[in-house]
Amino acid sequence: MSAHYDVVIVGGGIAGLSLASALAGRCSVALVEAEQTLAYHTSARSARQLIPRYGPAVVQELTVRTLELIAAQDATRPEPVLSPRSFLLIGDEATVRAEASGHMHRITHAEALQLCPVLVPEAFSAAGLDTGSFACNAPLLLEDHRRRAEGGGVDILTGAKVHSAQRLGSGWQLGAGQEGFQAAVVVNAAGAWADELAVLSGVEKLGLQPYRRTAAIVDVEQPLPEGCPMVAAADESFYFRRDGEQVLISPSESVPSRPEDAQPFPGDVEALIARLNATTTLGIRGVRKAWTGLRTEAADGVPVVGFDAEAPGFFWLAGQGGYGFQTSSGIAELAAGLILAGQGTGGAPAGTETTAGPASRTAEALAATRWSIRR
Repeated sequence: MSAHYDVVIVGGGIAGLSLASALAGRCSVALVEAEQTLAYHTSARSARQLIPRYGPAVVQELTVRTLELIAAQDATRPEPVLSPRSFLLIGDEATVRAEASGHMHRITHAEALQLCPVLVPEAFSAAGLDTGSFACNAPLLLEDHRRRAEGGGVDILTGAKVHSAQRLGSGWQLGAGQEGFQAAVVVNAAGAWADELAVLSGVEKLGLQPYRRTAAIVDVEQPLPEGCPMVAAADESFYFRRDGEQVLISPSESVPSRPEDAQPFPGDVEALIARLNATTTLGIRGVRKAWTGLRTEAADGVPVVGFDAEAPGFFWLAGQGGYGFQTSSGIAELAAGLILAGQGTGGAPAGTETTAGPASRTAEALAATRWSIRR
């Protein structure tokens, strides 16, 4: 026997969990995750920095809305998800000028050294500072979405990889793990596996490409001071930030990958340590842990959010391209509005209210690019 739901979400990362939280109590929802734990892959491997002026215009608009929504919830939490943490961009004059966003203001070489005293003065000649970015307590945000989802009646099933999916009549039938599901809407929030889920479902894939991004927590001889900004090279060759008494570092690479449980390539972290020990006086002494995540992108870099025009009831929630946390709540609000309005499903699920999405330019911005998939 198959359990019946209005919506089945495939994928338990930040995209799927935030949508489950947004839909909770408004329709019947199940979330299925292939791994034994939620947020196992990319969502557990985040840099935990939200930068409002980072990424394409649509991403920036979604980020602004996400920050508004998280801040509103922070007012009711005993511990906030967001805390201010500036973003410092360093490099040569031409590269900093080209990469600095409109929200970033130029600062002097001396001011940059004062903010981050471990920088070697000769390692850069220009700098920009974004004071409107935030540190994000990613585990707390994920747990809050899970708690809100389950509190609103969402059934969450882990260790349940989808092995079959087909369109039947006016809905979908899925097999995940040992369970069967029937639903009016299937949400593809499968991250790096989104195209694979589409093919399994008989839906044409979109050509989404996963890219590797490695990071490590390292011990240092000279810890970064409290309040030190996250520091990134304008040529996108590295970034680092304080992580308690340790430092998080990343080569900021973007290497194509197949969908997998990605692991660091031998030598990548070691090469980065050598670079940072020449660029800074951190004195990196050893690696506590290292990991690699996959950031999955569409060809145009715009998140894929909407019903597939050729597959009724199949909803794409993928291609966040490394902007997953900073766009999550804005995208979830927009996606919930589209799903509850019943677009592509022949009407909204019985007993649900219809919502028009965020009261901002987010919906208009995304509509101009990709409101309906394969329109």
